Amino acid sequence: MKYLNVAEKNDAAKNIAALLSRGASQRREGYSPYNKIYEFDYNLRGQQVKMVMTSVSGHLLNFEFLPSFRGWHSCNPEQLFDAPVRKGCTESAEKIKRTLEREIRGCGALVIWTDCDREGENIGFEIIEVCRAVKPQIKVLRAKFSEITAASIKRAVDNLAAPDELQSEAVNVRSELDLRIGAAFTRFQTLRLQNVFPDKISNSLVSYGSCQIPTLGFVAQRYKEIENFIPQAFWKIKLNHTIGELTVEFNWSRNRLFDKQCCEAYLMLCQSEQMAKIVSVTNKPKSKWRPTPLDTVELEKLGSRKLKLNAKTTMTIAEKLYTQGIISYPRTETNMFTHDMKLAPLVEMQAGHPEWGDFAQKVMQWGPNPRNGKKSDQAHPPIHPTKFVTNLSGDEKRVYELVVRHFLACVSKDAVGAETIVNAVLAEEEFTASGLCILERNYLEVYPYDRWNSKEIHAYQMGNTFEPTELGLHEGSTTAPNMLTEADLIALMEKHGIGTDATHAEHINTIKERGYIGEADRGFLVPGTLGMGLVEGYESMELPLAQPKLRAGLEEDLKRICEGQRDPKVVLQEQIQKYKEAYRVITEKARALDQAMGQRLQQTPRDAPTNQFNAAGPSSIQEVCKCPKCSQMMCLKTKKDNSGYYLGCLGFPDCKNSVWFDDNIKEASATTEVCSKCATGNKKLEVKFKFSRYYAMLNHTNNESYKTCIVCDDKFRETLGINDSNVKQFRSNGIRTDVTIPPRGTAPPNNAPRPPSQNPFSDRSSGRGSGTSTTSRSWGSNNDDDDDRRGGGGGAISTGRTNNTNSAAGGSSGWGSGNLSFNNSSTTTTTNTWNRNPAPPAPARGPPRSGNDDEVLCRCNLPAKSLTVRKDGPNQGRPFYACPKPKDEQCQFFQWADEPPPSAPGTGGGAGGGYSWGQKRPAPPSDGGGFAGGSRAAGGSSDWGRSSGAGSSGSRGGSKTGDRARATRKCGFCRQEGHTKAKCPQRENADY
Repeated sequence: MKYLNVAEKNDAAKNIAALLSRGASQRREGYSPYNKIYEFDYNLRGQQVKMVMTSVSGHLLNFEFLPSFRGWHSCNPEQLFDAPVRKGCTESAEKIKRTLEREIRGCGALVIWTDCDREGENIGFEIIEVCRAVKPQIKVLRAKFSEITAASIKRAVDNLAAPDELQSEAVNVRSELDLRIGAAFTRFQTLRLQNVFPDKISNSLVSYGSCQIPTLGFVAQRYKEIENFIPQAFWKIKLNHTIGELTVEFNWSRNRLFDKQCCEAYLMLCQSEQMAKIVSVTNKPKSKWRPTPLDTVELEKLGSRKLKLNAKTTMTIAEKLYTQGIISYPRTETNMFTHDMKLAPLVEMQAGHPEWGDFAQKVMQWGPNPRNGKKSDQAHPPIHPTKFVTNLSGDEKRVYELVVRHFLACVSKDAVGAETIVNAVLAEEEFTASGLCILERNYLEVYPYDRWNSKEIHAYQMGNTFEPTELGLHEGSTTAPNMLTEADLIALMEKHGIGTDATHAEHINTIKERGYIGEADRGFLVPGTLGMGLVEGYESMELPLAQPKLRAGLEEDLKRICEGQRDPKVVLQEQIQKYKEAYRVITEKARALDQAMGQRLQQTPRDAPTNQFNAAGPSSIQEVCKCPKCSQMMCLKTKKDNSGYYLGCLGFPDCKNSVWFDDNIKEASATTEVCSKCATGNKKLEVKFKFSRYYAMLNHTNNESYKTCIVCDDKFRETLGINDSNVKQFRSNGIRTDVTIPPRGTAPPNNAPRPPSQNPFSDRSSGRGSGTSTTSRSWGSNNDDDDDRRGGGGGAISTGRTNNTNSAAGGSSGWGSGNLSFNNSSTTTTTNTWNRNPAPPAPARGPPRSGNDDEVLCRCNLPAKSLTVRKDGPNQGRPFYACPKPKDEQCQFFQWADEPPPSAPGTGGGAGGGYSWGQKRPAPPSDGGGFAGGSRAAGGSSDWGRSSGAGSSGSRGGSKTGDRARATRKCGFCRQEGHTKAKCPQRENADY
């Protein structure tokens, strides 16, 4: 049996394969040059199996809007809260997806080796989705591990389990919500502010993220505290005692006073006595605690404070060390080692290091004794070294050293010292001094990131008196708090539940890239002009968007989803409604945002366009019916110039089906009323016409509005000229396409299928003469030109049936080497005539089809070329077929690709018509021997798609002007034939 194993990154796949195969794996290439494939044999649960190990590169699929919502001006941003989304493969991951699809075909099971956290679980289910699309019944297993070491990987293989779908669902909720919120607010802010401040923000992206903006809020809040800070003067009494070179400073118990005169009075009181008296001396042991085991947040903070690396850089390096098997998984919330975890081998591993090897040996003598914290994510242990290495350099070496030193420190002993506290009294005012003596440094020997300094003090005894060396008034003032560092910001994000340990660094890096915050001297974070303008704008609108409350609530809900306590769909809808309400407020009070941004940019805001987003459509998606072409929803939309309405498919541009409404519709809206006749969930439309005559044409007495279902209401579609195929799905019309067309001038084989004896889909119609029943059948190749119309029957077979009796002239009946023409007469006989010198067939009215059902042929009998309308207008982007020849040689063939080809009128008309069995046709005319629109000569081919009338002939001689009638134009006002809109007699009475 073969197993497909998939890791989250190529390095992880490479190292896991090396450990499982003991270095014997064979490498080969996948479609992606960055994701290799490793093969090896393995004994799994006593069975010899073939292992195939490969990888992805993070997320394989991402949430995305349907194409019709991706453009910045494609819709009102508020629609994005409800717009349909799907998970699609990114372009960069397409080759990886192809590799998985290829490899899974030959495998009996799939093993997920992605990182064991929420995000990794979600990536695992993306891999499962891709593989099950190829092999639906594939068995799926999950390998759970926290470090890439031989023991850990062996343990993971021996304990394969099922993947955790709840964790994946939590990530799906968060991802979809981030997409909707980010897209809606970002489009609104960017488009509005670009219009209001074209000189300052014309090319800037003013993005919004539900984690990024609260993170910005912390920085902006601290900056405003500093900006609004007013220093206050204070005074305090200073008392020093010097013996030799050692000066001991005593602190006043009242600390400081903000009243100078009051402080001076206390000083005068103290100065009235010359000697201070020691009233107590306390000696007590003092310990400095060793650190707790290292989690992600602490690693990021230490990297920022001690190594001067930003959080993103620190985590990138840590992940690289993890995939190389040097440290354990670096994304963990756990800061406690379990009792069953064997720490001694990890300490002993470091005993040979030249810098901290001696201390590791001391720890072995004491016995590893971690000072555990109180957090555990029940998935991963704290970050610790898993391999002894000495070949690292640069920042990788510094991060590895931090992890090792922190680990050794946390499993060693606290530093021990002795503290002396002395209390003295002078004129009834109390003063205190302290000293420290370090007795055992212990963990401080290996951990340079902490400091604990000795502080000497005189050997005071209770009852001693001394004269102060210095006694005076010290003046100072309060100072503003420092600006936040990255470590401070991470601590605030963790405290308020913004993001997770895995995403803190990403959020901070994002707002840096957006220019919302910057880094000043000594690593302090400062908000940018744009960032401050946004935060102050939200505050002026009384919106909590820059505060942590909204996002913190989501993080709590996500944890409950993982624990099975909350329904993902309910959480998603609740959160969408909260942010939808916030969006409504920001659109109503947008002027406050303009004013706040204008103050920061020092520019007067312009007036924003009043209908900036109204032109993009209503605030909500107005679904009407399902698209018959792709099964997505058809929605009511407003034209770009706001001049009318149309139905557009949500699958655009993949599906270009649309219905463009007449400009005479003044207003249109989709109601919530479901059509009971359809029973398919179609919503009714409510329209208002510009002219009252349209209500009369629809037999509607109410001249204010007309409510209808566009799918059911044939009269409505006919009145507005709407093509049925754009809103209705048709069943097969009975046209046969499974017959091989015989070449012209040759007889078909004996076993060739014959046309059916009668058309089960057509009504019988009486022909000329009593009891005459006539049915047409046409087949043959469709090479048409004018010679056929001049010469007679051409290459078509036209059958007339009379009283179910047929006789053949000259003994010929049926198939021959020439063309066959059965001509109808008033008698009860039918004559079969062979024409051995056939003329070319006449052109057909609709586009012929080749033997391949999907191939359209032009009038030159060549496969038509597929093109797309590029000219601006209602048909822009619409596909059509045209002759493939050079422009000066084309046959002028044209057919829309998104409409079914026209049926029988002319499909078999003229000579050589294509198959048209089973199509409903009117009866032939009762006068004359020929068919309506027939050929000019006797024996012309049938064309029963038209009734006799203008442009058609009822005689055997046929029409002198061509083989078919032109459709008469109708007036745009009264819809009557015979004149145009410009010459309509009712024009002057039109109610504009």
